[in-house]
Amino acid sequence: MKIGFIGLGKMGSNMTKRLIDDGHEVVAYDPNEDARAVAESTGVQAVESREFLVGSQEQQIVWLMIPSKFVDEELDELLKIVSNEAIIIDGGNSDFRLSKQRAVRAAKHGVQFVDVGTSGGILGLEHGYSMMVGGDSKSVKTLSPILTSLSPPNGWHHFGESGSGHYVKMVHNAIEYGLMESYAEGYRLLNEGPYKELNLAAAGRVWQQGSIIQSLLNGLTAEALSENPKLDGIDGFVHESGEARWALELAKELKVETPSISAAFDVRLRSQKGEVNFATKLLAAMRNKFGGHAINKDNNEK
Repeated sequence: MKIGFIGLGKMGSNMTKRLIDDGHEVVAYDPNEDARAVAESTGVQAVESREFLVGSQEQQIVWLMIPSKFVDEELDELLKIVSNEAIIIDGGNSDFRLSKQRAVRAAKHGVQFVDVGTSGGILGLEHGYSMMVGGDSKSVKTLSPILTSLSPPNGWHHFGESGSGHYVKMVHNAIEYGLMESYAEGYRLLNEGPYKELNLAAAGRVWQQGSIIQSLLNGLTAEALSENPKLDGIDGFVHESGEARWALELAKELKVETPSISAAFDVRLRSQKGEVNFATKLLAAMRNKFGGHAINKDNNEK
């Protein structure tokens, strides 16, 4: 199946490679010339404009893998050049409320807009991506070969109307905040407790062998601590990219109590004001491990 991709960052480039490896044809655009060159080395047909990308497809399917703040701008540009019955997919971390609005806007042009919440980070190339899908059923059926190639077995699901995919992903990320904070606080307690020479990485590895708290996240945490036991060179600034904020806004509207997620979110905000410790350093290290995110404040702001 042929698909167009816009956005060849850490996630986008790995996703296109996974599609190529599974026999699909991918044409991709990114304003970064170096990113296009890397993609071409994996078998992707890299083009120099979105017009070339759209023009290369008989059935126009365009997957956006870009920061949420650029989605409206990119959608506006695509709606000027795609034909009726094109499918545009937003696979990034967008606010589900905006995804619903974008679907309405696209529909006025005869275009289907599908929202796909994508989880898996930089590990997805090898292991596949968990994919939460919202939008028109016919369009999702058309996309099913792509979704199946990108995900592990049973790794994607169509949740319903527009916005539902990004809604499920928003809640997923809010849960992620709470889980990360629990691990970070626990490891901090080990680090600052009465036994001063505890091997934290060893504790994490033991917990990975049949314990109730074993998880992919804990495994990555143990790996980070094995590589850098004292978390040297990490400033403890923890970025927040929007999903937990949106979840908390909605929870307030619905009068749903979310004390764990709220506390985890507040820790990140305080870290950005200089309130840092071993736990916030570990949070930054976790984000780097699963998402390839910049580990310190200056890098996050670039």
